Amino acid sequence: QVQLVESGGGLVQPGGSLRLSCAASGSIFSINAMSWYRQAPGKERELVAVIPSGASAKYADSVKGRFTISRDNAKNTVYLQMNSLKPEDTAVYYCNALIRTTVLRTSNYWGQGTQVTVSS
Repeated sequence: QVQLVESGGGLVQPGGSLRLSCAASGSIFSINAMSWYRQAPGKERELVAVIPSGASAKYADSVKGRFTISRDNAKNTVYLQMNSLKPEDTAVYYCNALIRTTVLRTSNYWGQGTQVTVSS
């Protein structure tokens, strides 16, 4: 079994920063792309940033220049550094990973979500 456990959410004032972490554990052969999504109340889940294995990161236009995604392959962990936060960044943030559990099997996994609230 594979688990993704997120941490780092919370309440922050506009202009502030937060760093989210997501650690994958379990029967992992290798990890392909790792991503962060978010879902605000009444809205659909949207991709925030993705970092493929061995390739450059991609970002949603709304977070470019403010958020940075990175990964530590030795720890099976992905991070999201969020700077210059705005009220519209308020959402539940979800970690996602495409994980190969055997040579022949690759599956998509989600974390449980962590709340980020940007408010004064």
